[in-house]
Amino acid sequence: MPRLDTTELTLADARGVSGRILQGIERVGNRLPHPFYLFLILAGLVALASAVAAGLGATTLDPATGEPAPVQSVLSPEGLVYAVTSAIENFVSFPPFGLIITVMLGIGVAERVGLLGAFMRGAVLSAPRWSVTFVVVFVSLMGNLASDSAMVILPPLAAAAFLAAGRHPLAGFITSYAAVVAGFSANVVPAGTDVLMSGITTSAAQIVDPDAEVSVLANYFFFATSTVILAVVITFVCQRFLEPRLGPYTGPRDDADVQRIDAAQRRGLLVAGIAIAAYIALVALAVLWPGSALQGEGGQILRSPFMSSIPVFILLFFLVGGVSYGIAARTLTRWGQVPQMMTETVKELVPFVVVIFTAAQAIAWFSWSRLGLLLATSGADLMEQTGLGGIWGLMLFSLFVFLPALLLASGSALWTLLAPIFVPMFMLNGVDPAYVQAAFRITDSASNPLVPMNPMLPVVLGLMQKWAPKGGLGTLFSLVMPFTFVIWAVWLLQLLVWGLLGLPIGPGHGLMIDG
Repeated sequence: MPRLDTTELTLADARGVSGRILQGIERVGNRLPHPFYLFLILAGLVALASAVAAGLGATTLDPATGEPAPVQSVLSPEGLVYAVTSAIENFVSFPPFGLIITVMLGIGVAERVGLLGAFMRGAVLSAPRWSVTFVVVFVSLMGNLASDSAMVILPPLAAAAFLAAGRHPLAGFITSYAAVVAGFSANVVPAGTDVLMSGITTSAAQIVDPDAEVSVLANYFFFATSTVILAVVITFVCQRFLEPRLGPYTGPRDDADVQRIDAAQRRGLLVAGIAIAAYIALVALAVLWPGSALQGEGGQILRSPFMSSIPVFILLFFLVGGVSYGIAARTLTRWGQVPQMMTETVKELVPFVVVIFTAAQAIAWFSWSRLGLLLATSGADLMEQTGLGGIWGLMLFSLFVFLPALLLASGSALWTLLAPIFVPMFMLNGVDPAYVQAAFRITDSASNPLVPMNPMLPVVLGLMQKWAPKGGLGTLFSLVMPFTFVIWAVWLLQLLVWGLLGLPIGPGHGLMIDG
């Protein structure tokens, strides 16, 4: 395999067909309005479409009652009254709103006291030489716990770990970056993404079933398993294809980044580990104790107060770990720091809250007007006629998501747009919304490295140029692209196997709603 001279790579690497496609996507994507305006425009389109459909006498069937349900116009006097009187309720009751803020309060504390950073640094830089690649990939896949900051923290650490092991640091950087970004949905610990996606899916599912609820753990079995599968696959791609392509490293050997965790951080990690283990044991005891109030009717766990309160338990998980670490590592010296850290975390969520206002209105109008139900029933009929329901329909849907995922950098914004159409459509064909959510997350996550509008790209490029001084966007895309398509292919294959075998994708969520 010919070696790649990374010192000569520039944006010109992207001049091929794939490069022209990515540049075209970048131009189109840059013309898209801010998500706030995007959802405002969508709300306007919903209002206009509802008026046209109502004027034409469009009618669908209410799946709950089987009775005819005419489309209602948002622009009618009744619709306008609904729009203004329900605006605040639509906003504050939008499921992702409270859920994501609750969970991020805990994750924010764990990140700011240094727990997440110390764990990642310790795991990557302390790995035995024979396991460096696998450990780097596995920890990088779990990087979504630290959200976008993982893109800045982990790839430089991986480069340093590879350099210390006598290997090409750029291989470590690219491999870690691919795992962090393309494998964003994979994790063995529920993260903020799980909370956000499940909230959006719940809102969409309630268009068909007002009592529908998609758990935070709805995709847990699938993505926890895929964390191990992807770790093996990405390790193979790195060692079999990327490193031979790069050849031996002959550049400067700056070991400045190889800063192992100090005694205070080690002590913090030990104490946090013990505290988290004790917390998990106590929660398990509280849930499994006979007659526990956290159990559902008949001692059920899947449909119980515990499952409904998972975001609160995740919040406490990170708070217990973060506070324990901070006290032991002495990064938390006074109790006033905890609410201060929470406040800083909420400040970072303000852009999300702003977008949620218009997104909540658009989805609420879509549901109230019955346009969502009309599209869902029409799409479900088409699926039934073509036989493209079930797992094969989900595979087709996952392929469809690829292009819009490249255009819209925010996965949550894209899912907010797509979920109200496709979740009800699949539900009317008996498919559990958790499976639809997983099919979306696969493609949205795998395509992340190729999104030209990613706001973190300039930072990532700057960090990469330490090991490829003349490398540009083309360098990054050309090196990470094989990882993207391999991850996507493996995930799609896993989804296909999961569906064909009828495996639950998360607790209480099989392929079919009644399955």
